[in-house]
Amino acid sequence: MDIRREIDATERVVGGPTAGTTDLHGVTDLHSVTVARTYPTDVDDLWEACTTADRLARWLLPVEGDLREGGRYQLEGQAGGTILACRAPYAFDATWEYGGETSWIEVRLHPEADDRSRLELTHRYRIADDHHWLRYGPAATGVGWDLAMVGLAHHLGDGGTPHGESDDWASSAEGRAFLAAAGEAWLAPIVAGGLDPDDARARTDRTVAFFTGAAH
Repeated sequence: MDIRREIDATERVVGGPTAGTTDLHGVTDLHSVTVARTYPTDVDDLWEACTTADRLARWLLPVEGDLREGGRYQLEGQAGGTILACRAPYAFDATWEYGGETSWIEVRLHPEADDRSRLELTHRYRIADDHHWLRYGPAATGVGWDLAMVGLAHHLGDGGTPHGESDDWASSAEGRAFLAAAGEAWLAPIVAGGLDPDDARARTDRTVAFFTGAAH
């Protein structure tokens, strides 16, 4: 695996709180983490890879439920939620419900030249009284989506890991090196999003330790 190539292929943005405003979910004071990557396939194929149970199980996790607007979904051992909006093959929004907390994901697909397509995923969440945020910050959300982005790259024939959510790979030397590099890649976006640099470094180091098992 070319770790530098995989890290550089994903764009990362951290958004500060939308204090005093209400977004499309009717919720205020949201932070956001956005990842984006261009893949070597057309927008219809990318849409199918991101929205059908058979394809999702091959690069993310097995999923059950009614995968259409208004339906409920459940990822095996991970989040579930409700699909809030769906505009094939360009966009869908859903709640992301895990550990008693609700956040929101927004996925946007954009066709590009030469039968390539760009995926942008924004994960919005509240941080008020969130102990997870205080300890780990936005890198915890971001590194998780980094794993998904390289899993999708492998599925679409663009390199990446055998499976972005593979526990065996994540605990290997290569997996730990990727996770450390991904954590490092989030530092600049986190600081640009408004977090103190020293605080950003401490939280990101804890995130990497958690993902690599060093925290245990």
